[in-house]
Amino acid sequence: MRISILLSAVLLGLAPVVASAEVSPERDVRIFFGDEKTAYRDPTAIWHDGTLYLYFTVVTAEADGRIFSFVAHSSSRDLRVWTPPARLTRLDQTLNFSSPGNVIRAGDEWVMCVSSYPRPGYRLGDPVRYGDKTARIWLMRSKDLVTWGEPEILRVKGDVAVSEMGRMIDPYLIEDAAEPGKWWCFYKQNGVSRSWSRDLRHWTPAGSAPAGENVCILCEQDGYVMFHSPRDGIGVKRSPDLLNWRDEPPLELPRDGWEWAKGRLTAGFVLDAWTVPQIGCYMLFFHGSGPKSEPEGDFDRNASVAMLFSDDLRVWRPHLSVER
Repeated sequence: MRISILLSAVLLGLAPVVASAEVSPERDVRIFFGDEKTAYRDPTAIWHDGTLYLYFTVVTAEADGRIFSFVAHSSSRDLRVWTPPARLTRLDQTLNFSSPGNVIRAGDEWVMCVSSYPRPGYRLGDPVRYGDKTARIWLMRSKDLVTWGEPEILRVKGDVAVSEMGRMIDPYLIEDAAEPGKWWCFYKQNGVSRSWSRDLRHWTPAGSAPAGENVCILCEQDGYVMFHSPRDGIGVKRSPDLLNWRDEPPLELPRDGWEWAKGRLTAGFVLDAWTVPQIGCYMLFFHGSGPKSEPEGDFDRNASVAMLFSDDLRVWRPHLSVER
């Protein structure tokens, strides 16, 4: 099956975004193309009822030069045509909701974890600035995967005051395979920290482990596989219990010639789509920035979301296998 990608031309609620022509992944694996004014970052996805729902960060500048980040959504039924990105969170530099980790089903609703990434007063022309010490992690809730409620803070430090929780970003939620109903939240702080909960409201801290940013964890037959982001690329760790992790070789991706990811390739999210008849393999979503490095400026611009496929989590290709 040969997949092509049709990019949308309008970013809902903002100025128009320049669209690319239809592109074959044999030449280009990007879904949304960053440019000098826009960055697409931190993708996550879920397949439900015949539709792939894609969530990601958009970074863009208003006409007055202020730079904002927000969570956006797009969807596709065929992995060819994607709906125009729709903004899900408000424009507010003191919050800058971003970095959706994953979407889970909890009771009769969908739950998505996100970060806040405050950069108050940040404008075009300023040196690259990262989220400040008030960055926290949050939950959003939905009935339909399209309309989402206001973010509510995740008190993963238990009874610790929000002001004392410390800087934290990039949450990810996973249910414990050995204890159904017990949820773990992994997030970037002191490596990757973790807490657990049985109601997604009351949390118990449970230590940390060395790892990079943007953690994603799959539950496989032989344990858990973690994908995380070191300085560049996508690292891999494995664990039998979500507590003790060992390093594995990083993902080897076919990035030769990807000038758009020369600065950094990061934020890998792996979706297990083996049970989806139309797909039947793993899908990797990630973003690349470049050709400049992030400190040189390609952090708030020139970042693109891309997609690859694999049957074994080792060899990644830009298309579904010919048998499908």
